Amino acid sequence: MSNVFVVDTYQRPLNPVHPGRARILLSEGKAAVFKRYPFTIILKIEVQEPAVQPLRIKLDPGSKTTGLAIVNDATGEVVFAAELSHRGQKIKAALDDRRTVRRSRRQRKTRYRKPRFNNRKNKKKGWLPPSLESRIANVLTWVNRMSRSCRITAISMELVRFDMQLMQNAEVSGVEYQQGTLAGYEIRHYLLEKWDRTCSYCGSKDMPLQIEHIQPRANGGTNRISNLCLACEACNTAKGTLDIAVFLKKKPEVLKRIQSQAKKPLKDAAAVNATRWALFERLKATGLPIECGSGGLTTFNRTTRAFQKTHWLDAANVGKSTPDVLIVKDIVPVLITATGHGSRQMCRPDRYGFPRTSAKGNKKVKGFQTGDIIKAIVTTGIKKGTYIGRVAVRSSGSFTIVTSTQTIQGISYRFCRMVHHSDGYSYTKGSALLPMHECRGIRALEKR
Repeated sequence: MSNVFVVDTYQRPLNPVHPGRARILLSEGKAAVFKRYPFTIILKIEVQEPAVQPLRIKLDPGSKTTGLAIVNDATGEVVFAAELSHRGQKIKAALDDRRTVRRSRRQRKTRYRKPRFNNRKNKKKGWLPPSLESRIANVLTWVNRMSRSCRITAISMELVRFDMQLMQNAEVSGVEYQQGTLAGYEIRHYLLEKWDRTCSYCGSKDMPLQIEHIQPRANGGTNRISNLCLACEACNTAKGTLDIAVFLKKKPEVLKRIQSQAKKPLKDAAAVNATRWALFERLKATGLPIECGSGGLTTFNRTTRAFQKTHWLDAANVGKSTPDVLIVKDIVPVLITATGHGSRQMCRPDRYGFPRTSAKGNKKVKGFQTGDIIKAIVTTGIKKGTYIGRVAVRSSGSFTIVTSTQTIQGISYRFCRMVHHSDGYSYTKGSALLPMHECRGIRALEKR
C-alpha cells in the first residue's frame, strides 16, 4: 500500500512513514488514527524542529478519471497514488432531467414557475458548465487535502490539448503545427483510449496495434477520426481493401459495435480542452510553483521506465522533473470516486414532474448521515456479527449497512461507531502493478 501520512499533535505535516512503522506507533500508543482516507495518523507529542522533506504532487487530468501521485524528487519514491473518478456525466444527466421536467410542466395548464430570462445570471468570462466545474473542484479538493497531510512544495500537471480539427481531418493543409514532429501522435493516443487498446475486430489486447481505416482509402475512405479504428496486424492484413460489411458478414454484432463506436463524439477531448487552463489558473492561485508537461513527454517518460499504462503511473511520469528512477514497489493506489453530497430535490418526482415521495427528513439521524463509513458490532440476535461499510440512515434509527460483500438492513444506531464521515467521495482499494512480463505487450503497443 501507499505510505501513511503523519501529523504532529498540532496537526502539522511530517514525513510519511511506511505502513509497518505506522502500525508500531499505533500499537505502542504513541499515535492515533487521525483520518481514514487518506490514511493519516496523529502523534501524541510535539516534534521539535522536524526535518520534513519536500514533496511534489503530480496530476494527469482526464475527462473521466484523473491520476494523482505524490513523488519525492530527491529519492524518486512514489509516496502516495490515487485515481480520482469524476461525476461530470451524472451532473449533466441530472440537469437534463430537471430541464425536461420543467419544460414538460410549462406545456400543461398547471401551476409552474415561469421562465425568467431577464433575471438569469450573466455568464462571466471563464464560466464553465457545472459538469466541467465539478472536475476542477474535485482536483482542487484533493490538492488541498494532500497539502494538509504532507509538505507539498510543487505541482506538476499535464497540460494536454487535443487538436479537434486535426482529429476530424488529418489532411488539413496550411497549418504550420502539422509539420511538427508530434503531428499524428495525438490521433494515435486518442484512438488508443477510444478503442480501449484492443483490436476492433478480434478483441486482442497486449499486442502491437495498427491504425485501420474502417472504409478503406482505396474505396474512398478518409482519414477522419470517425473512419479510424485499431486492428492487429493479422486482422488488418486479412481485411485489406474489403468493405467492413463484407469482412464482418459472419459477425454482425461486431459490425454493429464498431459502427456505433466509430461515431462516438469527441466530448471527452472537448472537456479536457475546456478545463485545462481553468485548472492551471486555480492551481496557480495556491501559490505553489507549477510545472507543465505534454502528453507526449508523459508517454515517453513512462515507456522509457517500462511502466504499464495506468492513470496514477501517468501522473507519476508527468513533466521534466520526473526522476530517472521511480520507486513504485508495493504501491497500491486508492480508487476515489466523486459521489456528491446528496440531492437538492425536496422530494422525488415521477416522470410527469409530480412528487411521488414525501419531503425529505433530517439529514442526520442520531449523529449519522447517509454515506458515512461506520463499524457496527451487533452483539445479539440473528444479525450478530461485525460489519464495516457505508450506512443509509432512517429517522427510526434502524439503519442499512452496505459492505463490500453484502447489504444488512435493520441495524440499530446503538451498535454503530463512526469510522469516516461522508465527504462526497467513496473509496476502494486499487490493484498492484502487474509483473513486468505481463506488461510487455502494453509497452510494445505504446512504442508503436
